[in-house]
Amino acid sequence: SWNVFEDRIVYQLVVFLQPPPGYSFRLELHGGTHLPERCCNIRVVQECTCSRTEDMFCFLHPSDNNQSSPLLSTLCTGSYLDVEEIACWVQNLVRSAWERLPQWHNWQLRVLPSSHSCRLLLTGPCQVQLCAVLVFAVQQGSP
Repeated sequence: SWNVFEDRIVYQLVVFLQPPPGYSFRLELHGGTHLPERCCNIRVVQECTCSRTEDMFCFLHPSDNNQSSPLLSTLCTGSYLDVEEIACWVQNLVRSAWERLPQWHNWQLRVLPSSHSCRLLLTGPCQVQLCAVLVFAVQQGSP
């Protein structure tokens, strides 16, 4: 969605997170109440991949090349997705990618403080301001 707020255009984008191969996301119940739109406990569960393809090793059954995803160790606390870690990781990724874009010298990028989303403020020629808010979500019922 987008909206004009005071002197800037605000875009809100939902970014659906997908688990890496061999994993799935499970929404946890809060005291018997299921509120997926506000759910903060998203468990990362390892899945057996033996029967899916022969060239993909299984995370659950012992093997010589059994390894976990380095991305999960960065984005999780224990067995749960950590939205603050995800926001920080995406903010750093956007900062480093922005420096490599040829347009960076025409627009100024500021990453605004946020612990549960990625908020970006772009200021362009003639002081045009665009604010992009990336909100992270998982799709219920996805593998």
